[in-house]
Formats: sequence, C-alpha cells, structure tokens
Amino acid sequence: MRHVAAGRQRSFADLEFIAQGVLDPVLEGLSAFLDRHAALVDLVHRDLVRGLKRPRSGRRGLSAEQALRALLLQRIKDWDLRELRERIADGFTLRQFTAFWSDRVPSHQAFHRAFVKLTPETMQAVNRAVVMAAVDLGVEDGKQLRVDTTMVETNIHWPTDSELSWDCVRVLTRLARAVLEQIPDLPERFANRTRATRRRMQALHRMSSVQRQTQLKPAYRTLLKITRQVIDNARSVHRAAGKIKMKLGFDVALRVEGLLLDIEHYAKLADRVVGQARRRVLEGESLAAEEKLYSIFEPHTDLIKRGKANRPVEFGHKVFLAESRLGLITDYRVLDGNPPDEKRVGESLERHRETFGTVPTLYAADRGFYSVHNIAALADAGVKVESVPQRGGHRTPSRTAHEKKRVFKRAQKFRAGIEGRISVLFRGRGMKRCELRGRQRFEVFVGAAVLANNLLIIASTLRRRAFLLRAA
Repeated sequence: MRHVAAGRQRSFADLEFIAQGVLDPVLEGLSAFLDRHAALVDLVHRDLVRGLKRPRSGRRGLSAEQALRALLLQRIKDWDLRELRERIADGFTLRQFTAFWSDRVPSHQAFHRAFVKLTPETMQAVNRAVVMAAVDLGVEDGKQLRVDTTMVETNIHWPTDSELSWDCVRVLTRLARAVLEQIPDLPERFANRTRATRRRMQALHRMSSVQRQTQLKPAYRTLLKITRQVIDNARSVHRAAGKIKMKLGFDVALRVEGLLLDIEHYAKLADRVVGQARRRVLEGESLAAEEKLYSIFEPHTDLIKRGKANRPVEFGHKVFLAESRLGLITDYRVLDGNPPDEKRVGESLERHRETFGTVPTLYAADRGFYSVHNIAALADAGVKVESVPQRGGHRTPSRTAHEKKRVFKRAQKFRAGIEGRISVLFRGRGMKRCELRGRQRFEVFVGAAVLANNLLIIASTLRRRAFLLRAA
C-alpha cells in the first residue's frame, strides 16, 4: 500500500497534464489546503495499511492521498463509485486533483475496498484536524455556535413483520443452497419454501381492513410456521456441514466457513423476527421501539419520531451537528436510539471547549434543546448569549423578558442557518440516505460528508481572502 502518490517520479505525461490542466478554483483551493496539511493523509494511511503484514510489498494499490481525495470528490459531487471512476478516468483535471495523473485509474471496486477500510475514529480525527487547521489559519474562532439534530436514513425497505419474514426465508434459503452446492454429497437436504412464503406475504399485503379482522392471525401463524421450518432446516445444514468442513479442500472449506458464519448470523436475526411477530401480531403485545428489529440487513437501524406531519416515522439514525458562524461543522455525532435533544447541550459545550480551549460566547438552538438544567449549565460555563426558546410550560417574567431581547432574536435568526447547512449536506453532499452496510460504514459516510463540507468552506474562505489581499 503506497503512502502518497506524489512520492514517485513524474513522467512526461504528468508534466503535460500540469501544463494543460486548469482545476476548478474551488478544487484548486481544496487541493492546496490538502498539500499543506499532510497529516490528514497520514491518518488515512494508518487505516489503509491496518492488518497488512508487509504494506510496502505486493501490487500497488490506491495511495492514502488518492483515497482521501477520491472520497472527498465523491461526496462533493455526490457520485456513486462507478461514476466517480469514470469521471476521474475521463478528465485530466480530476486526475490532477485525485493525484492519479497519467496512471491507470482502478475499477470502482478498488475505491470501495479503500473507503470501507476507514474507521469512524479516523474520520473524527481528520475532521478535528481540519477544524484545528482552520483555527491556526485564523479562519475560525469558535465564538458562535448553533446546534441541531437531523435524521439520516439507512438503506432499508419499509419494515413489516411479513416482509421481514420473507427476507429471512429467501436469505437463509440462498445460503443453505450455496452450502449444498459446495458440498453436493452432504446428507442433509433443504426444502425450498420461498414461493410459499412469498405468496403468504403478498396475501397479507392485499388484505382489506375487513379481512384483517378475521384472517390476519391465521395467515401470520402459517407464515411464521414456514419461517420457523426454514430456520430449523438452515441450522441442520449448518450442523451437518460444520462436522465435515475440515475434510474438504482448503478453498472449499474457506468458502463453506464464510457461508456457515452468514447462516449463523441471519438465523439469530430470524429468531428475533419470528419472536417479535408472534408477540406483536398473535399475542397483541406492544413492543418498545428499541426492542424491535427493522431490517436483517441493517440491524443497527433505529426508529425515529421527530413530529413531522408528512413523515411521522423514519428509519435510520439521529445525527447531532454543531456549526460555527463560518459554516464549519465543528462537531458531529451519530446517536443511538431516539434520545431527546436536550441531552446534547452539556456534551457539545465540553467538546467545543476541547477543540477551541473555551466555550462559545453565543449558543443558539431550537426549543428541543431547552431545559432548566441546560440554561443554568450554559450560564455557569460562561456563555454570554444563550438563545434557546422555552418549550411549553409557563414562562416566568424574567424568561419572557429575555426571549424578547433583540440579541436573543438575532441569535435565533443565526440559529436558522443550520437548517440550510443540513439541506446542503443532504442535497449537495448526499447525506440523506446511506447505502453502505453496517453501523461503522454509516458513521464514516456521515463523517465524509461533513469533511467535504468543511474543506469546501475553508478553501472558499482562503480563496476569498487571497482575492481581497490582491485587490488591496
């Protein structure tokens, strides 16, 4: 695994790229910033070589610099990996920005393999280093802070108990049949029940409200009975293959081991699906949101209720964002469950103090962050301007007078700017829905969108500053 692409000698083709290529001004500023802060590449490099015994030997892969720049370009343009690869390969300006120059651009799978090696901790560290670089450059002072939470979706379909059962049956059937293909002489057989499951799932979807009163529970009993049979049959295949896998050839044993691990993983999730469907539908029990499983492919998904009239229920993760006056996301966190916003105030103040050495002079948030304890904590911490509207209850005369002050209303107008930042992250950086698998990749996805936002703002600010200095 190479460290930086610039370490090699440039060819005549590279020199021709330099002579002809003219980068977009924003990308040029971003590239100059990355060139001056090589420590960001070092952070990425540690993730790319993690687990490699001899990282400097073997076939050359993506360098840390290429991986970081390509990830930023993907989030800036909101391209998928195939389009990212094609655009870089077709344009010499993007080749220059991503440090490929005249080298062959690898396939989109190579980009994927590099991106998924990044960890949430690395993305947090890179974003923290970028914010500190902005402070050192005099771009950001951290004196004003506005906070809010938003919701980023996971890549799942609308969860119903019948469709979750169907997912379990088709996945376990596919895995069990794959094991039987690898071991044709396995004595254990596996009956294919996917057609029967699909028909019953579709019949449940087509039921009218009148039919549901009498036919819902019998239909679910049949569906869950079939699902349980498939789970038990898949475990029988798992046990039978586990006994003889050591007698197989190395390659076959390796493939079978992977399939058996998948069967074990999805069988446990299928048990949860059957259990929650039986409790909810057949026994009429009401389950708490944190007890439910919403997807067997993204089991970390949370149910989020934010009181939106058009979308009362959403599936994904709540994300906390803290934004400065300049527009930098100085702090972000992917939260577990659906915690109230008011719990984030103390944590955000402490992290702001760690980054900037002091608390902000102005702290603005919406009414969801209000609590008497939070108002007292802001005052004790030394925040001069607190702008958090009271949520419900009777306002005291002093609180009413405070919220009528001009400085409070100005701070609330400043707070509204974070709504626009969230819109930019969703529409411009593609943060609305994460199509990557797993909680860790979800956090890396959010961190990459935040990083692209911050670097673009810093590059634009530095470019504007340079223009004003030339004009003066």
